Amino acid sequence: MIIRTQSGFFTVETAAGEIVCTLRGRLKRGARLKDLAAIGDRVWIRVTEPGRGVIERIDPRQRSISRQAPTPKGEYEQIVIANPDQAVIVFACVHPRPKFRMLDRFLVSAEKQAIPAVIVANKIDLVGLERAQALFGHYAPLGYPLIYTSAKIGQGIDELRDSLRGKISALAGPSGVGKSSLLNALQPGLGLAVKEISRATGKGQHMTVVSQLFRLPEGGYVADTPGLKALALWDVDPAELDGYFPELRHLVADCQFNDCTHIHEPGCAVRIAVDAGDVHPERYKSYCYLRQGEE
Repeated sequence: MIIRTQSGFFTVETAAGEIVCTLRGRLKRGARLKDLAAIGDRVWIRVTEPGRGVIERIDPRQRSISRQAPTPKGEYEQIVIANPDQAVIVFACVHPRPKFRMLDRFLVSAEKQAIPAVIVANKIDLVGLERAQALFGHYAPLGYPLIYTSAKIGQGIDELRDSLRGKISALAGPSGVGKSSLLNALQPGLGLAVKEISRATGKGQHMTVVSQLFRLPEGGYVADTPGLKALALWDVDPAELDGYFPELRHLVADCQFNDCTHIHEPGCAVRIAVDAGDVHPERYKSYCYLRQGEE
């Protein structure tokens, strides 16, 4: 498995240890519309000398988190992480105030890629558990595991650690929500290591782009994905959007019109459910904004 990429070099974890590899020439032939190899990819390698090798083959990806990266030659799909077991989406209860439309975009992106999502509501020490539950509690009935944490007082850290154990997790969320503090609570120094990598993720044209999976002591890996927000919903057909909202998709068959947008049509089962209180109004607003192409 590739655990680090940097400037065309790929660190591959094997039973015999880590091998730094390059891609075999034939893999790079032809037009490229996406990254050929990324952290999380399973690969076959040939060792050329101690600690060095060549990637001969890349197994098909089961799923991936990617983002559209504009290039001079047109749109290009940048693979943030291949084959993650889950996306762990971190938002703060306050400082910064949670933007739930952004959280819903994260969730739709995960649904689109069939990646299980875990929601972490951090900084509960600043608002109290009751207020945190009032803010985030409506996500739990939708099937999303919800963990309330405070890196400052250590609350929820054990539960978060258990959710990461033995899995490849993509950590996502806006800046300032306390991801590094949570990582330090899980493993001292890990948050600092991720910050060092994040400083080299393309914030200037001469910066070296680095991606890395960090091993956790209990088993499993975590990758910080500060660019997940840039995914937006570029690869989602608006007509498919209701299928990525768990509370909406079972209602669609009951709408009066087959092509119902669930915004203005009469006889819309979704709007009826919203009026009845069966669909959270903020989630419905998120759907409407996304359906109309608004951020």
